[in-house]
Amino acid sequence: MTNQKPEQTGQPTMLSFVRDLPNICSLAGLLSAMIGIYFALLGNFPASIIGLLWAILFDWSDGIIARRMKGRTGVHRNFGGQLDSLIDIVSFGILPAVILLSYGEFNPWFLPGAFLIVASCAIRLSYFNLFGLNEDSTYIGMAVDNNGIILSFIFLFEALFSHTTFSAVLYVAIFSLAALNVAPIKTPKFGEKWIYALIVYVLGLTAIYGWKL
Repeated sequence: MTNQKPEQTGQPTMLSFVRDLPNICSLAGLLSAMIGIYFALLGNFPASIIGLLWAILFDWSDGIIARRMKGRTGVHRNFGGQLDSLIDIVSFGILPAVILLSYGEFNPWFLPGAFLIVASCAIRLSYFNLFGLNEDSTYIGMAVDNNGIILSFIFLFEALFSHTTFSAVLYVAIFSLAALNVAPIKTPKFGEKWIYALIVYVLGLTAIYGWKL
């Protein structure tokens, strides 16, 4: 039995999905998250939060673009959904975990919080991929992109606290976000009109954190 190339069997190649505009948007979000991780490791938290903010905006945008595009196949929709979930773990699980670890100067006591936020994202997204939205268009558990929205807001008040105190605040916040991600509660799904409010939020906080650099 000979191995056939994907194009010979009618199966699309992996890189063919990169030409899909929603997936390009998703990958731009991944790039933003990687930039955020990079600067978090360097201890440059304003730059890291800017990366987080843009990861949120690209995460919201890819779904809107996908729903408005015509002619996308079921295969493209399924691939985009899987890609989006994997990137969400990086953007709203791993990036917050790295921020927590770096802000805590990589003290091993911060490892449980870092693990919990990544694990809660993985569980939350796996659950959503299996069951989807409720019939009333609500989620079970808080959507993971809210981790980034809340965390970027909390960091606005960092200067009001000592490093030790804000480390504790950040730790409690991460624990709380992880709990909300997997909590058996219904949370609303924000419609497309909320993208305009998010754009204002991202641009406004980008300006504030950019001024802090």
